[in-house]
Amino acid sequence: MSFTQKLNNYTKRKSFKYGVPFLIMIVGGSFGLQQFSNLRYQYAKMQPVTPEEMKKFGVTMKKRQEVTLESEYDKVKGIDIENWSNKRGPRPWEEEGLPTTSSSPTAKQ
Repeated sequence: MSFTQKLNNYTKRKSFKYGVPFLIMIVGGSFGLQQFSNLRYQYAKMQPVTPEEMKKFGVTMKKRQEVTLESEYDKVKGIDIENWSNKRGPRPWEEEGLPTTSSSPTAKQ
């Protein structure tokens, strides 16, 4: 038997027809996943951005001592959370400056 006859004989079998593409997908998928996992570890090793680098891009950062959990809690503690009203934000398809009409029952009061 020649090589082409053997190849034609193997291609007629179900194990070759479905098994070989399956094995190729398994082996190829492992190489693909390896690339994605390398990206994960590559960016995990990056250092945080320093305030000097941020000033270069025009962003001002507060010092770490200025913003603490206690100072933010004091700001939130002074807010009146019992008396508030729900305000609807503008939609992209609405024209700016025009008053919107609302059909909600709370808007009629």
